[in-house]
Amino acid sequence: MRDDSGNISVLMLAGVGLAVVLCLGVARVGGAARLAARADTAADAAALAAADALALGRSPTEAQAAARAAASDNGARLISCTCRDEDAEVVVQLGRAHGRARAVVGAGGVSPARRRAP
Repeated sequence: MRDDSGNISVLMLAGVGLAVVLCLGVARVGGAARLAARADTAADAAALAAADALALGRSPTEAQAAARAAASDNGARLISCTCRDEDAEVVVQLGRAHGRARAVVGAGGVSPARRRAP
C-alpha cells in the first residue's frame, strides 16, 4: 500500500493559486472597464463644453479651450477637438483609455449626439 496523504495538499495549493490568478485577471479587466467609462464621461463633458461655447457664439478656438478645461477637470487630456458650425467632436485620453464624444447645438440647446463606432 502507498501513502497518498500529501497529494491533497498539493492539489489544494494548485487550486488556491489558480483562484488567485483568476481574481487578479478579473480585477484587471474591471479596472480597464472603469477607466474606459471615465474616459467616455470626460469626453462627454468636453464635447458638451465645446458645443456650449459654440452656442454662445464663441470661436472654435474658444470652444476648444472650453473642451480642454472640461477634459482636464475630469482628469483627462484633450487629444483632438473638431468644432465647426454647431457641432463639436472630441477625443480625450485618460491613462491608456480613449474616449470619443460628439455634441450638437440645436434649436432646443446643446445635446449629446449618438456615439459613432471608432
